[in-house]
Amino acid sequence: MENTFTIAVICGKLGGVDGVSLEVDKWIHILLSLGHTVYTIAGTYTAELSYLPGKNQLLLPEIAFNHPDQLRYEKIVFPYLSNNHEKLSLRQEENIMSELMKKGHHIASKIYEIIQKNDIDVIIAENTNAMPMTLTGGTAVHELVKEKRMATIFHHHDFWWERSRFSNNHIEPLLDDIMPPYDLGVEHVVLTSYAEHILRSIKRVQPIIIPNCENFDNPVKIDEYNSTFREDFGFTKKDILVIQPTRIVRRKRIEDSIRLLGLFIKKYPQYKKRIQYIISLYQGDEPDDHYINEINDLASKQGIPVHHIADRVSSQRGVDADGKKLYTNRDVIVNADLVTYLPIWEGFGNALLEAIAARVPVITTTYLVYKTDIKVAGVRNIEIRDQYDPEGRLIIQDKVLDDMAYILTHDNVRNEIVDTNYNVAKNEFGFNTLKFKLKTLINNYSDEIRASRKRIMKSKIYYSV
Repeated sequence: MENTFTIAVICGKLGGVDGVSLEVDKWIHILLSLGHTVYTIAGTYTAELSYLPGKNQLLLPEIAFNHPDQLRYEKIVFPYLSNNHEKLSLRQEENIMSELMKKGHHIASKIYEIIQKNDIDVIIAENTNAMPMTLTGGTAVHELVKEKRMATIFHHHDFWWERSRFSNNHIEPLLDDIMPPYDLGVEHVVLTSYAEHILRSIKRVQPIIIPNCENFDNPVKIDEYNSTFREDFGFTKKDILVIQPTRIVRRKRIEDSIRLLGLFIKKYPQYKKRIQYIISLYQGDEPDDHYINEINDLASKQGIPVHHIADRVSSQRGVDADGKKLYTNRDVIVNADLVTYLPIWEGFGNALLEAIAARVPVITTTYLVYKTDIKVAGVRNIEIRDQYDPEGRLIIQDKVLDDMAYILTHDNVRNEIVDTNYNVAKNEFGFNTLKFKLKTLINNYSDEIRASRKRIMKSKIYYSV
């Protein structure tokens, strides 16, 4: 086919249950269906990518989120992460940025050797130049763009200035330059209209919007495998399973979900012994050792039983070292009676789409992207306005509690809502949408990709790689 290419996806981590890994999986599946050849270059693989040959899954530890260089730089340049608020001199900051650029140059050389060896036509940089969780990886990708004029599609899931732990830093000139860059000849993809507006305003680039999508053509259902979930964890048919299908990070505002359930059983005490609150994913890549303890303490005070099951949740079905069944996050969600999703901020909302695809009612905050890009599509959820009291707690209206009780006792209303949401989301955020947008993206960028291919072929001749 005329517009089929060899593509390398670069990311600090792949194969996990985090939003970026999951969305990369979807992109790769669609790209393969369009006839492209795909390689991955990652710092770590939480699990092997079953849909790609092993030889196409390349490891580059230097760009891992937990690489010693990355951890060392984080402690120096991001005061919030280490509680080290010592001010650096201008010379010290310049030296650190210079050192980062040198290490990035070394990694860029390694990536370019991979590109030459495997005849890579274009790279897709997954958040490498939006979030500084792989600083040397970000500098390396930028060097490939700037010095090698490598055809590059930057897929930005969120940005460093949206995170307090990164917004105060000692390397802002470098971040401004490369995260994201504004070089000519590259494409930028963002998830939402808000991100498109911000990037266009700040960087003066014209990003393309491709929202997070979900496979509504093959949605998760209760089947022979996941139907054992309740029994495996000791839950009964009478238990009401409320799932928090996210990592444990502060911006997910899990404490608000616990407060919500505390208010619910106070108003409807008949549900007190039936509510089981399940947090499906791990503590995450945003270090905060105290948060999980705060959640557990609050749940104890509210009388809400909390179940942490991350060790039994994987990106693929299987068994753990003890022979216990592993479930995907979708398997967990499809067993829910309700899903809580009350973030103060999200790049998009993968877990929200997963819940809609599983036909489960969702209680959600009207966070910014939900209002601008999801709600407007026509979905119906139990909504809590994103308003907070002087102490920073989500203001939960009494009507929300009544809506929860109503949907738990009126199957006809529940079915109408989840079916409507499913059909709306399938049209707006399904794989057909993703396939169309990715095909259009590659086709519109194909001239630059071919030019990049010629430059790489020449470099192989000159350097006999």
